[in-house]
Amino acid sequence: MPSNVAPAPGTGTSSAAGAEAAVPAEAVTPLIRGIAVLRRLTDADGVSSLSGLERSTGLARATVDRITATLARRGYVRLDGRDAVLAPRLMELGNAYLAALRLPRLLDAHADALADELDESVSLAVGDQDGIRFIHQATRRRAMSLSFRIGDLLPAERTAPGPLFATEWGDREWARWRERRAADPEDRGFPAVPARSRPIEYGEDDRNDEKDRIGANRTNRTNRSNGKNGKDLTVAKDLTVAKDLTVGKSLAADRPEEPGAGRSARRLPTLGDDFEQRTAEAREAGWALDDQLIEPGLVALSMPVREAGRIACVVSVVSHTSRHTAADLRDTLLPRLREAVAAMERELREAQHAESATPRTAAAPSGLAVWTGASKQELGREFIESLARGLTVITAFGEGRAELNLTEVAQATGLARATARRALITLEHLGYVTAHDRVFRLTPRVLGLGFPPLSRTSLAEIAAPHLTELSQRLHDSVSLAVLTGDEIQYTGRVSTSRVMSVHITIGTRLPAYPTALGRVMLADLPEPPLTELLPLTPRTITDPARLRAVLDRVREEGYALVDEELEVGLRSVAVPVRERGGRVVAAVNVAMHSSRRTAEECVAEVLPELRATVGRIEEDLWVAGRFRRVART
Repeated sequence: MPSNVAPAPGTGTSSAAGAEAAVPAEAVTPLIRGIAVLRRLTDADGVSSLSGLERSTGLARATVDRITATLARRGYVRLDGRDAVLAPRLMELGNAYLAALRLPRLLDAHADALADELDESVSLAVGDQDGIRFIHQATRRRAMSLSFRIGDLLPAERTAPGPLFATEWGDREWARWRERRAADPEDRGFPAVPARSRPIEYGEDDRNDEKDRIGANRTNRTNRSNGKNGKDLTVAKDLTVAKDLTVGKSLAADRPEEPGAGRSARRLPTLGDDFEQRTAEAREAGWALDDQLIEPGLVALSMPVREAGRIACVVSVVSHTSRHTAADLRDTLLPRLREAVAAMERELREAQHAESATPRTAAAPSGLAVWTGASKQELGREFIESLARGLTVITAFGEGRAELNLTEVAQATGLARATARRALITLEHLGYVTAHDRVFRLTPRVLGLGFPPLSRTSLAEIAAPHLTELSQRLHDSVSLAVLTGDEIQYTGRVSTSRVMSVHITIGTRLPAYPTALGRVMLADLPEPPLTELLPLTPRTITDPARLRAVLDRVREEGYALVDEELEVGLRSVAVPVRERGGRVVAAVNVAMHSSRRTAEECVAEVLPELRATVGRIEEDLWVAGRFRRVART
């Protein structure tokens, strides 16, 4: 990497310095820097100030501004004042990997069914160098529930899947693992897991020396924190200061030197020291256990799912010690887990047979040239064309396109071969693609580009910025609601500050039949509940036959306009929000006092803006929901 870009944590690489020194001459520097920004935003759980990105990446503020402007133009981040926020559209990068992998499409339903049957959380994971990365989570919602997300990276030695993947490691992989353990003894490079300690037992003289060094380091940190300009310490040092400086907890920064040669020091056992033994046991048994290696209380049982003799992924059943001990989990659930794995392997064999008889589809041209040209014209030098092109290369891969050569990547993206080649060289250097016999494949590391924080995004969170923009354009209240039985529940809301405005809070429930929001959702049901139609105003439709005719028209026209049926003086127009399969999952409306606009003006002026906004919400929803269930609230 360039010297002013700090290596990203949690990459599973064993030597950041080595990677930094070996940047290929043809690597695209703006692409390296742009990915560094995306990684920092991911590690910050999806949001960071621009000045925070400047500090964490080591890039100049002007460079950060140009990168975030380009990413915002691409729809990958949203600029909110002085903050950069990851946007759902970024998930198309991870979706490209998951689609090319095939496993989520083929195995997610099996994992979900197993979770429902056992009433325990079930996950699917793939190996990512010396770590494991989740590709699916079927989580049970309890007071004590699993918080890992799709895309989270965990150190192999602290998981149940890790020893299973390690059964296929060679000398190179084991060397990488040992080097990473030595370089990162507390697993600070894995933000998804609690840090582990590296306790050291000292002789009495060494303990006194240690206390002196810790005291000196505390004084130095205090002096620095009160230094000129009041600058903040780095993130790593902030975390260090927050921890108690007790024996048995190492420091992430300013770590005192360990006792030198000739001193009576002995390192005590710590998490992961038995990993090679656990790997040998997993090779013999064909399954592995995690007995509270991640954190106290968490236990897991794992088995590999094989395809063509190799481990394709590992399925895990995860529980809490309040429900199962590790031994109980093994004794009780191992037979059922074996059955589930057998069914998954049959699914993969059948899919492989079907795929071998189906010709590979070529990717449709991305239209990148037209888009980048328009973006360059609009943003000028603030738009970094090489960054946008490089990220588009990732989206060339997908279902039926797991392996692509250079020509195929160039055709799918519309890039010149030389440009595509430089982007692939850069992505290979960063670990996002691998190359073998001139064929390229995406790696699981692609999921580290925003997928973990975005994989828990709800529909209300996806819609929120779009509702705000619409309200600001129309100067009227805008709401998002879902259908619950015969009522609507408001899940998103942006109000205006007019003297006469509609005052409804999130969580409010209203009957569906006299509202525009309710009618567009009722119209999608084969048998809408139309009981107890009470007259709320003189204009409320209470005749079931007449209301059914209205719903038929709403279904045909794609919108509903309700004029003073819920409350005198209130006029509202609504449009349905549909998921990828076309089913209505929510609705968005614009509500106003009847004096603001006539019904005809609502259709002519408000409806086009409303439909365009819902279209943008649906685009984000379809990307976010391709490989996971998006919560409606």
